[in-house]
Amino acid sequence: MERLVDRVGDPDERARAAAEALRGLLARDDVLTPEHREPDPERYRQHLVHVDPRGRFSVVSLVWLPGQCTPVHSHACWCVVGVLAGREEETRYRFDERRRLVKDGTAVNERGDVCWLVPPDRDIHKVTNAGAALAVSLHVYGADIGELGSSVNEIFPDPDA
Repeated sequence: MERLVDRVGDPDERARAAAEALRGLLARDDVLTPEHREPDPERYRQHLVHVDPRGRFSVVSLVWLPGQCTPVHSHACWCVVGVLAGREEETRYRFDERRRLVKDGTAVNERGDVCWLVPPDRDIHKVTNAGAALAVSLHVYGADIGELGSSVNEIFPDPDA
């Protein structure tokens, strides 16, 4: 990932290349330590796995019990997501001509699936554990999440609530 970030400057191209690099890890069972797979009974849980020494990217695991979800949110940086276990439903949103948030599609991502987001386009979404078992996903963010605390830029009211 360090070489990729050095070599590819454009955020869209960087996210695409990072997605391809991540795809190869998703079939392995030893990618995360057991503590990086620990859920929280109250809400989805974020574990910081690695921060680039120069702060250019971070690797985070997100762990979800069935039914747990994020709020509708946007991101502060590019983001690549790969599912290691379970099923994650991603609902994407966009602003309509009156600046109202509207649903712009839903996808179910299963083990081995990869997707990415690059602000400000294709950036607003909500993610839910759509299965009956634990879901675990590996995220690569184009920022120092140790310093930021999260990749979330803004939280929006859920238009479906």
